[in-house]
Amino acid sequence: MRAPLRSPLGPRADGHHQVLFVFAECVPFAIALLVLLVELTPLHVLYTGPLLVATPALAAVTMGPKGTLAAAGVAVGVSVTTATHNHAWGGQQVYTNFLALFLVSVASFMISRAARTRRENELNQVRRIATAAQEVLLRPVPDRLGPVRAASMYLAAETGAQIGGDLYDVIQTRYGVRMIVGDVRGKGLPAVRAAAVVLGAFREAVHYEDDLVEVISHCGAALRRDAVVTGMVGGDEAVLEGFVTALVAQIPDGPHVEVINRGHPPPLLLRDGSVRSLTPSAPLPPLGLEEFLSGPPGRAESYPFVPGDRLLLCTDGVIEARDRDNTFYDLARAMTAMRDHPRETFLEGLREGLLRHTQGRLADDVAVVVLDREDGPHRSAGDPA
Repeated sequence: MRAPLRSPLGPRADGHHQVLFVFAECVPFAIALLVLLVELTPLHVLYTGPLLVATPALAAVTMGPKGTLAAAGVAVGVSVTTATHNHAWGGQQVYTNFLALFLVSVASFMISRAARTRRENELNQVRRIATAAQEVLLRPVPDRLGPVRAASMYLAAETGAQIGGDLYDVIQTRYGVRMIVGDVRGKGLPAVRAAAVVLGAFREAVHYEDDLVEVISHCGAALRRDAVVTGMVGGDEAVLEGFVTALVAQIPDGPHVEVINRGHPPPLLLRDGSVRSLTPSAPLPPLGLEEFLSGPPGRAESYPFVPGDRLLLCTDGVIEARDRDNTFYDLARAMTAMRDHPRETFLEGLREGLLRHTQGRLADDVAVVVLDREDGPHRSAGDPA
């Protein structure tokens, strides 16, 4: 099963835009302070009423209803202070300013609240669409597949996002349990499209290709065809922008796992409290870079995978997660510390550890698949449960 999908907390705006946004929020209060300084000095002969009346309207642009009310309250406080200091009570101009400030404040509050409601409705609709798209692109991993039990987790780096460029799937076939984990270079909709292309090719090839090399070659060919169709191939640089690191694995009847790694972080095997990295003997190019990094197509490498073992496949969003001191997340240590936890608790602990390590600000999407080898005969796809 898939662990509950939760997005990490914390802003995802880059530093430049974050500074501009904070500056825009400060503008209404800076204007109110400027008016106060003018009115408390000999410059009070200047007419500052329109500036003060504009503060709630400016706050409504960048702040919510509460921020708008705060700006209106500050404006009223400044008006009362300056009118008292300048002995202006009783003059028509003072009451005209208060009336204008009241009307603008009410209108700004109503507009801000309506805009906030509209944005929330639009965001909820987008999230519902994203959830439906995720269920199609990243289908829930079955709890039991032949000799293994599985679980998965996905965390999107973007606040509010639910799908991205990471991909995974675990499928039971007549050749055994086959799985893929991959990471698309890039962000946004092009990355989601590339992930969908690779997953579609994998889901088709796993049922018809007996050789695991042919399965991943089918994924690479599909990615190249899609690049041609979408016009992404216009030069070497364009092709290099669309590669996918991927790892495919197969768990047959025997007590071992076969792996082909195309530039992806190697899987980790937990056995008897110690973690081993299943590093390939020879590096292979990511999908989409075969023409630039020519070489043999590679072969599946076999590793022992016996009952009681736990296999973890992940994307680099896990192993490259850093804290404020630029220290990488120690995945092997986390696996060892939670070696006795069931899969769902293990994934929840991993999620909490990642968010705690990064203070809720993941730099990249995270996809994790965990498989526990258990005793029992392997059942091919289509066999009765």
